[in-house]
Amino acid sequence: MKKLGMGVIGLGMGRNMLYINRESSFQTEVRALCDKDPATRNGISTTREDVKEEFGIAYTTDNYKDLLKRDDLHIIGIFTPDHLHFEMIKDSLEAGKHVIVTKPMVVSLEEAKETVRLVQKYDRKLLVGQTRRYEGNNVEAKKFYDTGKLGKPLLAQAAYVHDMRSVFDRSPWRFQHPKDFLYGGACHPIDQLRWFFGDVDEVSALGTTSCDPRYPHDKEINFMLNLKFKNGVIARVLNVQGIIHPPKGSGGLGGFAICGEKGTLVGSYVRYEEDGVVHDFKLPGEEEMIDFDGKEYSGHTASALRYVREMEASILNNTKPTINEIEGAKCTAVSAAAWESIRTGRAVKVFNEF
Repeated sequence: MKKLGMGVIGLGMGRNMLYINRESSFQTEVRALCDKDPATRNGISTTREDVKEEFGIAYTTDNYKDLLKRDDLHIIGIFTPDHLHFEMIKDSLEAGKHVIVTKPMVVSLEEAKETVRLVQKYDRKLLVGQTRRYEGNNVEAKKFYDTGKLGKPLLAQAAYVHDMRSVFDRSPWRFQHPKDFLYGGACHPIDQLRWFFGDVDEVSALGTTSCDPRYPHDKEINFMLNLKFKNGVIARVLNVQGIIHPPKGSGGLGGFAICGEKGTLVGSYVRYEEDGVVHDFKLPGEEEMIDFDGKEYSGHTASALRYVREMEASILNNTKPTINEIEGAKCTAVSAAAWESIRTGRAVKVFNEF
């Protein structure tokens, strides 16, 4: 039997976690699952009984608190609507469980502060599943950036752009309990930029509404953020969910880029000058398939497998995960400052004292 047992709450993004049960190299297995049994998920008919048989899961329920009572579960994976995260994190930590939670960690600065306090109080591990840090092309971009060949960074940009109509169709909670996209969407580019440049000092933000009539007409869903980092880098975040047919891959609406004193990185493409020679090339990893035990995975499944592996190593070796409660809280704090900027019309300092 594997050393660590996991209980997964939510079969949406949480389904990606179940593949660890097919991989002998993991020390973790999913032993229990909680879900409300929707008729379809991402266009595929899926019930608890379906995945119980498919992935060899011993126990299923529709009440997540049932998982917290089980002694054979060491980790709880939370993949539920954003506004439910804090309560489930709190209950899991109080039950003595380690936590993996999909982004965003929580949806307010107050919840972020309390999450940090609870993780420290109960001495548990918490990992936020920010998939961009586990994608092959982004991992390669960070490796190259860390070589210093771009020189001193000057400015950067990152985007998260979606036409949400089909997403609303398959996950109506996003408009029935209106998702706060400044936390649940902007966390992707904010965390990506924080990964490269560290703490954000100040935010100035603007927001506008959606063209989808299901989403509240008076609630912003599209955002532009100007960030100033403590190291002097300035950056733009474009977080757009309420538009129609954006360019594929969002490259036409910002993408990811870093401009330094010696060169520029745009997505996976690098151009820089060194000793009078201009280098121009594409980094590997953009279409990377991750190999685990001879099987190949890509997309969110590959990212989930990578962060499960990091979590189990953190537990077994007593180290902190890379995207821990402090990283999650600081990302949330940037979104909180952005909301204050939108409401006040001024630049706002970011709380970083976690």
